[in-house]
Amino acid sequence: MLKNITDLNKYKDRKEYDTFMCFTTKNRQHEEYQYLNLLQDILDNGHYENGRNGITKCVFGSAMHFSLENGKIPILTTKKTAWKTCLKELLWFIKGQTDNKILNKQKVHIWDGNSTKEFMKSRDLEHYKEGDLGPIYGYQWRHFNATYNSCDADYTNKGIDQLQEVIECLKDPIKRTSRRMIVSAWNPCQLDEMALPPCHILFQFNVVDDDKLSCSMYQRSVDCPLGSPFNIASYSFLTHLIAKHCDLKPYEFVYYLGNAHIYKDHLENMKEQINREPYEFPIINIKNKRENIDDYIIDDFEILDYKSHDPIKMKMVA
Repeated sequence: MLKNITDLNKYKDRKEYDTFMCFTTKNRQHEEYQYLNLLQDILDNGHYENGRNGITKCVFGSAMHFSLENGKIPILTTKKTAWKTCLKELLWFIKGQTDNKILNKQKVHIWDGNSTKEFMKSRDLEHYKEGDLGPIYGYQWRHFNATYNSCDADYTNKGIDQLQEVIECLKDPIKRTSRRMIVSAWNPCQLDEMALPPCHILFQFNVVDDDKLSCSMYQRSVDCPLGSPFNIASYSFLTHLIAKHCDLKPYEFVYYLGNAHIYKDHLENMKEQINREPYEFPIINIKNKRENIDDYIIDDFEILDYKSHDPIKMKMVA
């Protein structure tokens, strides 16, 4: 059994935490309060920083635990999460793709601000065609440190396929006890070739009781209002998918955050969100088991009973 959520929350011993919890509702054990408590902590105790793309209020060093048992998936409910957009991006990562136009064709535009000619020029990458994001996340997952030419090149059997190596390990009852099942998107050799250095830089799988699969992820920098809900959902989707693919049972997602921040323009919006009561998390059903991890499509996934509060409109900062 997972630990009681209040035993896992770093805010439980703070005066601010006690004050916050006294006006929450009857369901004090809901795991989403870990996220809401983080927002509250940033508002109350965060430090202002003038960063690369604006002023933020931030704290450093946080953790959250989310159960994935019985089909549960932590798609946050106190603000509507565009889970299909999140899942489409994940499947794009899994295929090792780096062309933003592939996402655009699926009506996904979260990378648009970081793929314009103007932005790429600011990164000294104006030689890339528009939409080419360089050797970002999925490329490192599937072709780590292979020489990058363009988003149109064929990288079959080039670089290290970290994700497939982990899958093969998880499928082996002996090897799945390894503590080395790690996938890293942080490649110092190629950071300058990327539209953006990765924020969620590393994830690790762990199996307990022979078949219970957990995933932990470390994120060096996170925009809590807009990025964090996507990251929680994305890596929970990934854990459910890998469990399905490797005949394991999804157990837990553990989320470690480095610099957790809220942009100054979004601070008032978060005051509204932390006063909302979470709904129960939905259930995920992965309808098909594909032969290869690359073969999964959006229609293989079904989300049941997702209920959320209204969206809170905020502009993503590139």
